[in-house]
Amino acid sequence: QVQLVESGGGLVQAGGSLKLSCLASGRTFSNYVMGWFRQAPGKEREIVASISWSGSNTYYAGSVKGRFTISRDNAKNTVYLQMNSLKPEDTAVYYCAARSGRTISTMRNEYNYWGQGTQVTVSS
Repeated sequence: QVQLVESGGGLVQAGGSLKLSCLASGRTFSNYVMGWFRQAPGKEREIVASISWSGSNTYYAGSVKGRFTISRDNAKNTVYLQMNSLKPEDTAVYYCAARSGRTISTMRNEYNYWGQGTQVTVSS
């Protein structure tokens, strides 16, 4: 079992920045691919970014590429999502997820463990 706890969400004005953190516990963190997903009201949960176990490979959704950065610190069992130039359409609950294995995936159903989510609200 892996437990994931997100933090860092909040209310920010458009153009601002937030940094989300996700602390993992329970199993060897470096064995897992990590991802950030988000879900806006009335919409499907969608991939935002994913990072390989070593941090050498990353994926970004087109809507956030160039604005968001995913990173991880395996010594701290933590994955981060730095969000810059935020837009009102980035408003959502952001979820951290862990996937067993070494390859990045954009598929929600390939992630085994999920956090409870943290709310990000961007005002215009």
